[in-house]
Amino acid sequence: MQKLNRDQMAARVARDILEGAYVNLGIGLPTMVANHLPADREVFLHSENGVLGMVPAPDKGEEDYDLINAGKQAVTLLPGGAFFHHADSFAMMRGGHLDICVLGAFQVSAKGDLANWHTGAPDAIPAVGGAMDLAIGAKKVFVMMELLTKQGESKLVAECSYPVTGVNCVNRVYTDHGVFDVTPSGFVVREIIKGLSFDELQKLAQVPLTFEPLEAATTLEA
Repeated sequence: MQKLNRDQMAARVARDILEGAYVNLGIGLPTMVANHLPADREVFLHSENGVLGMVPAPDKGEEDYDLINAGKQAVTLLPGGAFFHHADSFAMMRGGHLDICVLGAFQVSAKGDLANWHTGAPDAIPAVGGAMDLAIGAKKVFVMMELLTKQGESKLVAECSYPVTGVNCVNRVYTDHGVFDVTPSGFVVREIIKGLSFDELQKLAQVPLTFEPLEAATTLEA
């Protein structure tokens, strides 16, 4: 069994972002999704600091650090793109104008609760930030994360033990072991990486799972 690497995870998320979608990619792993969106698919990328209609980082040496995303990475504005006041950007987020946000996470509960800003460590960032606005404002919330912590504990949990960013907000979770939907009955496995059985995945996840594969594919190849 070979787990998906981060680029492969990002490419899998990109497959589910449809033509014409308005999308916010969270800081960290989710920003990699932009590199895998097909060139012929029009997707409007939004950044909470006030940018809409951008593409990934410009070529080295051509960066303009007056034009950055929320992660302070230089970006390029597409023709027709715009930058605007921070308050307007948050109005877009809170007002339900984003189709999808892609966020990282420390934990996702079986009810779809999201914990992605604080582990309780004394040196952690001091506030939740815009993630809570995205979590409750976007029409769909996708989470991109490794299934297990470095200690081998599942990030899919029955109840979040870390401070919660948003309640009952996550729709789908993309991991290095497979893809999971959050449903009223808990986690449903939609795809599993090649070489891993459902029983093996169940042991790793440490929470009850149901296997209802997507029609198009049941396995992911690393």
